[in-house]
Amino acid sequence: MPQETRPAEKFRTTVGGQALMEGIMMRGPQKICCAVRRPDGSVDLSYEDVHTHWYNKVPLVRGVCNMVENLRSGYKYLMHSADIALSEEEQQAEPSRLEKWLDEHTGPAFQNALLTLSAFVGVVIAIVLFMFLPTFFTGLIAKVLPLGRWARVILEAVIKLALFLGYMFLCTRTKEIHRMFSYHGAEHKTIACYEAGEELTVENIRRHSRFHPRCGTSFLILVLLISILLYAVLPWTSTGLRVVYKLAMLPLLVGISYEVLRWSGRSNSALARAIAVPGLWLQRMTTFEPDDSMIEIAIAAVTPVLPADPKEADWTRE
Repeated sequence: MPQETRPAEKFRTTVGGQALMEGIMMRGPQKICCAVRRPDGSVDLSYEDVHTHWYNKVPLVRGVCNMVENLRSGYKYLMHSADIALSEEEQQAEPSRLEKWLDEHTGPAFQNALLTLSAFVGVVIAIVLFMFLPTFFTGLIAKVLPLGRWARVILEAVIKLALFLGYMFLCTRTKEIHRMFSYHGAEHKTIACYEAGEELTVENIRRHSRFHPRCGTSFLILVLLISILLYAVLPWTSTGLRVVYKLAMLPLLVGISYEVLRWSGRSNSALARAIAVPGLWLQRMTTFEPDDSMIEIAIAAVTPVLPADPKEADWTRE
């Protein structure tokens, strides 16, 4: 059933989500709901309480801590959705020896450690792709062509953006990721419909844009752009040393990016709108138009997490 209590006018909501394999996770002020389409067409719903932490009130620190937590929880929900979305034949397939051993000899604590390790591996891969390789390639080119300091900075930025956009483009070429990005579009359109104060129906939601300024995609591109400015001051005496400096400054980079995104999400200024533009452009690659069944999943996921009083979900009131 659609949420009966609607906000009286447009506002910015704390309600957010994540696209999954054949599903969507929605997070409200107090509850999290994960809705996944089963192979038989039914919907699996799971719930979790939202826990507040001390670091959410500490500028810069909250950005780093939230990124780590979101990576870990995001991977957990993604694996959960993959398990639910498996066909009956896939579920009945003989598990590997490793899977059998893990089931027999490990408990929840070990499995949580594996989730954390998986998120850590993802961060390492991102560091190699977007920190090490741009600097490494720039260093190789500088050995052939005489480049000044700012020429190196610009070249490194171009290579970094090219690697990032190329990586995102290749992700959209796979059928599974393309469908997940369609669920991403359903998530955005549903939140936009809620923020507009409209009833959450497939017809109403379909009219809204799939682009939303407060999105994880916007955070990624913001981190990338701010890193170009922040790392411009680092020395070029050694490629390896420059990468070490970058790693040392990574928490500061994430913290600054989070605070900038947080501020821009609350502001209607021209600067805030300009900051949102790169993320909105990038969402042309990370969101696609959903079908009605995907929008139905988004409604199922968001309805349980909406507060009785819409003011509780107003981001500007935090």
